[in-house]
Amino acid sequence: MNTSRLTPYKVAFIAGITLASCASHQGEYNVVPQPVVLKQHSGFFNITENTSVAVNSGTERVDSIINGLLDTYIDSRYGVVVQRDKSNNPTIEFKIDGDVNKEVGAKDGYIINVTGKHVLVSSSTDAGLFYGLQTLFQLMETDGIPQCEIKDYPRFNYRGMHLDVSRNFFPKEFIFKMLDAMSYYKLNKFHWHLTDGAGWRIEIDQYPELTNKAAYRKGDTWKEWSTTGSKYSDSKDSTASGAYYTKEDVREVVKYAQDRFIEVIPEIEMPGHSEEVFWAYPEYNCEGKPYTSSDFCIGNEGSFVFLQNILDEVIELFPSQYVHIGGDEAAKGGWKKCKKCQKRMKDEGLNNLDELQSYMIKRIENYLISKNKQLLGWDEIVEGGLAPEATVMSWRDSTFAITALKDGHDVIMTPGGYYYFDHYQAVPFEQPEAIGGYSPLKKVYSYNPTFAGLTPEQLSHIIGVQANVWTEYIPTQEHAEYMIFPRILAVAETGWTPDSLKNWEDFKKRANHHIGYLQTKGINAFPLTDDIEVITSRDSVNNTLVVTLDAEKYPVDIRYTVDGTETTNTSDLYITDIVVKDSVLLVASLFGEKADSTKFTRKRIDNHKAIGKTVTYLKPINKSYPSTGENALVDGRKGGFGYNDGIWQGYTNDLEIVIDLEKEQKIHRIFGNFMQLIGPGVFLPASLELYASIDGKEFTQFANVTHEVSVEDPSLIIKEMGWDGDINTRYIKVVAKQCEKKGFIFADEIVVW
Repeated sequence: MNTSRLTPYKVAFIAGITLASCASHQGEYNVVPQPVVLKQHSGFFNITENTSVAVNSGTERVDSIINGLLDTYIDSRYGVVVQRDKSNNPTIEFKIDGDVNKEVGAKDGYIINVTGKHVLVSSSTDAGLFYGLQTLFQLMETDGIPQCEIKDYPRFNYRGMHLDVSRNFFPKEFIFKMLDAMSYYKLNKFHWHLTDGAGWRIEIDQYPELTNKAAYRKGDTWKEWSTTGSKYSDSKDSTASGAYYTKEDVREVVKYAQDRFIEVIPEIEMPGHSEEVFWAYPEYNCEGKPYTSSDFCIGNEGSFVFLQNILDEVIELFPSQYVHIGGDEAAKGGWKKCKKCQKRMKDEGLNNLDELQSYMIKRIENYLISKNKQLLGWDEIVEGGLAPEATVMSWRDSTFAITALKDGHDVIMTPGGYYYFDHYQAVPFEQPEAIGGYSPLKKVYSYNPTFAGLTPEQLSHIIGVQANVWTEYIPTQEHAEYMIFPRILAVAETGWTPDSLKNWEDFKKRANHHIGYLQTKGINAFPLTDDIEVITSRDSVNNTLVVTLDAEKYPVDIRYTVDGTETTNTSDLYITDIVVKDSVLLVASLFGEKADSTKFTRKRIDNHKAIGKTVTYLKPINKSYPSTGENALVDGRKGGFGYNDGIWQGYTNDLEIVIDLEKEQKIHRIFGNFMQLIGPGVFLPASLELYASIDGKEFTQFANVTHEVSVEDPSLIIKEMGWDGDINTRYIKVVAKQCEKKGFIFADEIVVW
């Protein structure tokens, strides 16, 4: 191997990390992912000009990879050129040991022993040696390598990151940069989303128009393209933008990834998300014309010939076990009217359009099996019957994952609410535009890919986790880095470290340490927010609310007030939970070297009259967004910036409830928080109607609250709607009426005073 291939990318990565370290007399052990067993000892192994290295992996390729990376790191970090060992007594040693798997109990595990005189990294596999090398890099400090014993192995064999290069294209140099960072955190699968409706990004010799035409469009970014008519162009149009990867580009990326023990998985979308294909080859949709459909015509035998020819060329380029075929969000509308599709359904005895899609997936799977490949698809491939050997990538409701697991299929968990990195990671009003959602670092870290009620055998088919980077609102490399890092570290730790060893407080410390590394090496990592998480729970015994505060940044102090005044460095220091007996206006901010103490988090905490009371639902909760069920609107908790945070409760009709206050009493204020985010179809209610009753049977309306917010406003809006006055009542009926858009209504708490 030519180790100079590492220079432009890996060296930059390593050099940046070394600059971020500071002198220490005690090991810090800021390793991500957290090792399974880490025994810390005092003292260091010092790296000097006398340090010698021996790498005995058993293969020249792996020896060359490890030697090249070690030489580069140690030279840039310590200014030392290490010696290749000639005395059979090296001070740093990497070796294959067939007994390591037995000792750690898993494939690709490794053992590290660091004493004052010797460093030994051993594994039963080449990949294990490489993972041990990454841990060794992360251990190194100015004083050397902290003495320790590590036994480590991965929780899952699949630890992935997906990148959408269709919506916005990223050059191969950026892919190299991401592969370097992925390998540093022991991620081993790169899911390359090469085709979608916004552009075809891979060269196919047999169908040159896919890159001559389907790779080009009007507008430099996805947003420009989508807001100006979503029109395609061709390579001859000087006003068009476009790019694609040549076959040589792909080979370079695959080789670069292989040298970092990463498998590159190509995705070729079918049957949906294929509008760009039909601009170049319209004969393969049902209408035979561009701009009419996003789905392949399944009744057209030519569609299968076309796709199989493409897959042949893709398979020749990618040695991966999997080929991802998409399978998600097919519109299916054209199939209803298509004579060919209807004939296919009749001939094959298919009962519905889901089964028609399944017919296509099964045929494509059989073709891939004949080529010694395995089909991977989004969880829509479960609908209509799953192809026998298919692996499911679960992004929606867990129902589809559970169905696949019960049927014995392998499943990769990539839940949209946690692992979609096009979601906001901090207060949306202060962040670059995103598609919506709210997935801060702590939420990403909290995900545990498992399900209750399944057998150990069924759960064993959960083979891993993956973060997805969709790029509709991510137009640049810098923005992509900002959205990926440090959240990808949380996914890496979940994929590697047993759930029983995960600890948010400890991870937070290590993640903050790594942000400095990433930024210094040229990755535009998000520095984490100065906002403070306010978590409210109810103490029903003492009839109080208990408030917990948390911050992403570390190390910092949290100071707060409860009278609405701004905090200073003399305000109360948050040490233990805050107990609220009535109502307070909490103000909190961070203090410390990394903190902006002028950034205030404000939240009203209401231990109000309706908390814990009985709520009757006259119209149903949406089953996908139940929050905590029928007590969710009177539990004292107020939602954050994402409708899927488990606090907001969703409805696909009017919200209509009755709250029983248990006795007649005077009420002077009622209000609730509602959300609008029109991208996913979440709208403020058109009105909030309030009714009172003494007996719970006869209700009298006493308020009708409206607003003037446009249903076309694309920004995230959280609006308090309510009433002030005086009324005696025991029962309160709350009715939030849908607006004309007929989307979702989301509410987080109905406060009654």
